[in-house]
Amino acid sequence: MDRLKPEWIAGLYDDSAPARAEAAAAIYDAGRERALNATRPWFQNPAFAVLCGTTTSVTVGLAVRQDTFALIRAANNFPHLADVPPEQDASEFELHFDDGVALDILTTRDPAANGAIARFLAKQGEGIQQVEFRCSDVNRAAAILLDHFG
Repeated sequence: MDRLKPEWIAGLYDDSAPARAEAAAAIYDAGRERALNATRPWFQNPAFAVLCGTTTSVTVGLAVRQDTFALIRAANNFPHLADVPPEQDASEFELHFDDGVALDILTTRDPAANGAIARFLAKQGEGIQQVEFRCSDVNRAAAILLDHFG
């Protein structure tokens, strides 16, 4: 994401809760805006739009190095780690803030491995790795996207 600023990532482990919330909102807004621009045609499809709703709630996935992951997790009171299958070579936790701001913080378990997060970090560095849209039926949404958008 070209709008992502490194200080926003550092802000997620600031000592101040309001500073962490401000950094999270900036990262969320950057990821959401870019994703909505890229997927606008999807939401013009009525069958798809009804599955995802009109508010297009998202979770922004932020890939970070292991040391940054540890700092963010500690500053935010050690949120519960997600149950990620070992073959995905990732560690993950969620952060939630006011106004629906939701972030998944992701890192690789092994920087030398070939998992998706390790590859992303090696190629792109820390940044927005994914944006997840909430929907009521992911299988139907995927079928619509495949049928209408390839």
